Amino acid sequence: MSQHFLLSRAARTLSLAKVARMSEDEARDCFRQIRWAETEGKHVCPHCACAAVYSFKSRPIFKCKACDHQFSVTSGTIFANRKLPVRDYLLAIAIFVNEVKGKSALALSRDLDVQYKTAFVLAHKIREALAAEVETVQPSGTVEVDGCYVGGYVKPANFKENRRDRRLAINQNGKRRVVVAMRERNGRTLPFVFPSESASIATIAERVDAGAIIHADEAAHWDKLHAIFLTKRVNHEWGYSHDGACTNQAESFFSRIRRAEMGHHHHISGPYLAAYSREMAWREDHRRVSNGEQWLTVANLALAHPVSRQWTGYWQRGR
Repeated sequence: MSQHFLLSRAARTLSLAKVARMSEDEARDCFRQIRWAETEGKHVCPHCACAAVYSFKSRPIFKCKACDHQFSVTSGTIFANRKLPVRDYLLAIAIFVNEVKGKSALALSRDLDVQYKTAFVLAHKIREALAAEVETVQPSGTVEVDGCYVGGYVKPANFKENRRDRRLAINQNGKRRVVVAMRERNGRTLPFVFPSESASIATIAERVDAGAIIHADEAAHWDKLHAIFLTKRVNHEWGYSHDGACTNQAESFFSRIRRAEMGHHHHISGPYLAAYSREMAWREDHRRVSNGEQWLTVANLALAHPVSRQWTGYWQRGR
């Protein structure tokens, strides 16, 4: 029996201990090498893209000779206006990617010895950077489409005679949402949140390549896909696949969401469901990548992403 990738040596190329032992200067140098890799670590002004930059001896900032703009290694990135040491952000990314099914904000706050609010915003900033990686991705080839209903738990009544069938729409609380995944066979996963699966048809038609072959189950609302794509269907009442048609890879992604909800977050519905689903899509797509490569990829995405409009000053806005 072959060894699972996560148990192999190839999956372990990053040590948390090495990141934690970094000095602040070493961490800044690491950020510099990652952010300005195209110029071999030489500073470039984020305001005017000028390479004529000089540094201050009194503090770790830089100044552009062309526009006099002062900046640091995190200025203009998702980590702008930071208050923690630079090393803590590298450590946070390492802790984040080391978890296979997700990392809760409470556990991250304990690992970094920061407030829960700080860890909550930091984790969501990382999720925002991950989501930006697939903003322009257009699935093509064979694309599996399916939905997974999340949230909206309705507590049953105490006495049996007062209980109702919670599966019926009339007994729902209105908070239940469906994550619809468009997963390219052996490729990337695009998740979106809708009130129902039928509401996703327009988005699927817009995001998926017109020449793609769609695989879906026998739910009636997927009938509309036949007018847009070459569509293959499988009836899950009697089998998981039929004549090559299946949605097993989409179901694999949904299982990761369910395990993340049950084992780590316990509640991922509401306005944050889209962010968590994109995180799980990224984890699913990179499940055969070593933790060192994941760490470098996330650091690159975070330093390439602009200042977050949603999460900068999040708690100060009374959220």
